[in-house]
Amino acid sequence: MTDTTNVSTRAESGRWRMLLLTMFCYLFFYTGRHNFGWATHQLADTLGISFEKVGWISFAMLAGYAFGQLVNGLLADRLSPRHMILTGGILSVLANICISFSSSFTVILVLWGLNGYFQSMAWAPGSRIIANWWHNGNRGLAYGLYTMSAGLSSVVTYVFSILLVQDNWRNVFRVPVLFLAVAVVIFFIFVKNAPPGAAAPHPPTGDQPHPKNTFAVITGNARFLAVCLSLGFQSMARYALIFWLPLFFIKSGSVWTSLLLPLGMAAGAISFGFISDSVFRANRMASICMGMLFCSLLSGLIYVLEIRSGVAAGALIFCAGFFAYGPQANFWPLAQELLGQRYVGTGTGVMNMTAYLFAAIGEPLMGKLIDMTGNKAVIFPTVAIIALLSAVTILFAMPRRPSPGSLSRIPAF
Repeated sequence: MTDTTNVSTRAESGRWRMLLLTMFCYLFFYTGRHNFGWATHQLADTLGISFEKVGWISFAMLAGYAFGQLVNGLLADRLSPRHMILTGGILSVLANICISFSSSFTVILVLWGLNGYFQSMAWAPGSRIIANWWHNGNRGLAYGLYTMSAGLSSVVTYVFSILLVQDNWRNVFRVPVLFLAVAVVIFFIFVKNAPPGAAAPHPPTGDQPHPKNTFAVITGNARFLAVCLSLGFQSMARYALIFWLPLFFIKSGSVWTSLLLPLGMAAGAISFGFISDSVFRANRMASICMGMLFCSLLSGLIYVLEIRSGVAAGALIFCAGFFAYGPQANFWPLAQELLGQRYVGTGTGVMNMTAYLFAAIGEPLMGKLIDMTGNKAVIFPTVAIIALLSAVTILFAMPRRPSPGSLSRIPAF
């Protein structure tokens, strides 16, 4: 009995250790891509370009990230996740540093697009590691904590960027990513892809489904596709806030208020993991719908009330971040629940590809909208509409209950 207890204790300790290591690594990943929003104003002035063109640079990164999710999600089921995360992190650091020395729109556009692909080498492999260690029990909590680390990564990036952008926008691409370089090395040294003695994190080559068959399974699942569509709108709303809110607050002179956005996002991530497991009894889709409805309402209120500073503005921004990002913690377990353990990496990659493809499309459109209206606050009603679309589309993924009379029509055998 004692031996069994010790084994169980070691297993529990091991899965928490791997989760915390993966969270620690991802805590610094956004320093390589969420830093961009803080450089937009000075970057536009330095290069002499419009905000629409700045939006196209952002588009390049998000499009590269979306494409990378499709590829790296598939690879996460076949290659070593820890090697993929190390490679992506180091290449992202190098891309950021190269951008900091460039004064060419085209060069920055290409490098930022490549950086998107490098950044995509972390999320799906990290999800694969968590899936390998967390087969049963509190899976919503595990993914909630993992998503929270991404939200806190935005906080870390915002703090560095606020301090550095006042000096020179180029430092935003140089200093924060150094912490990413250290984090991925520590992660690589101490993390393990799967529990000792467990089955390999990916099946032997002869047992692997052909990529064509894998995508056939995924595209043939209508509920999963509805989840991807809802996640796409959620991500579009999220990135509209992350990339363009700094521009709004730099103009209004309340830059530190913007820090409440990622703080709210981090709080939302961990809270929604608990909400889905406890309050909604693992009904993640209902939790997502509720969260995106609140995000829509709050974004609309920020615009209508025209609050730009003070406690009220901070509270609204915090709550908008809470509900804009929190529901994302409920999306990731759906890949495993709707597709099964075998397709977790690929399913996560397809979901993230959709998310960032939508976010990419939104960036130049938002920049164009700001150029046309001359009003930075236009981001809030736009986010309200997008968040509402996310809430509506997740309804199509919910399982349909049979009508009361349908059971009587089932033939007897």
